[in-house]
Amino acid sequence: MENNKTLENLMEAFAGESQANRKYLAYSKKAQKEGKKNAAKLFQAASDAEALHAQKHFEVAGKINSTIENLKDAVEGENHEYQSMYPEFLKIAEQEGNDAAIRTFTMALKAEEVHARLYKEALENIEQEEEVFYYLCPVCGNIEEFVPDKCSICGVQGVKFIKY
Repeated sequence: MENNKTLENLMEAFAGESQANRKYLAYSKKAQKEGKKNAAKLFQAASDAEALHAQKHFEVAGKINSTIENLKDAVEGENHEYQSMYPEFLKIAEQEGNDAAIRTFTMALKAEEVHARLYKEALENIEQEEEVFYYLCPVCGNIEEFVPDKCSICGVQGVKFIKY
C-alpha cells in the first residue's frame, strides 16, 4: 500500500485498537479480582473485539508478510525496544526516582532481549520440523524453551510458566 492518508489512518486505528484491547483486558482482570463477573465478561468481550479490529486494520494496511519477513520485522522491533527505547525510558525513570517504572522497564528490557534472540533463532531454523515449545513467565514476559526452576529475570517459580 502506498504512503497515503488512508494508510496513516489504518496504522493509527491499529495502534488505538491495540491499546484498547490491552486496556480492556487489564480492566477485565481487575473486575474479576473484585468479583464483578459481569463487568469482567463485558471487558473481556470488548477486549477481544478490539483485537479483531486491530488485526483487520493491520492486515488491510499490508503489514502482514511472509513468516520470514515477519520474523525479521520482529527482530528489528525487539532490538529497538531493548537497545534504544527501554534504556532511554530507564534513564528518565531513574532521574525522576520512579522505582516502580524502573522495575517494569528493566523486566521488559531483559525480556525483549530474549524475544529478539528467540526470533533470530526461529529465523535461522525456519525449516526445522521438530516441534518447539515455549514457556512464558506470567510476571515479566520472559520466554524460555524449557521450564526453568525459576525465572532468570524476575525469579518467579517455573511451575507458574505458561506453555505454548
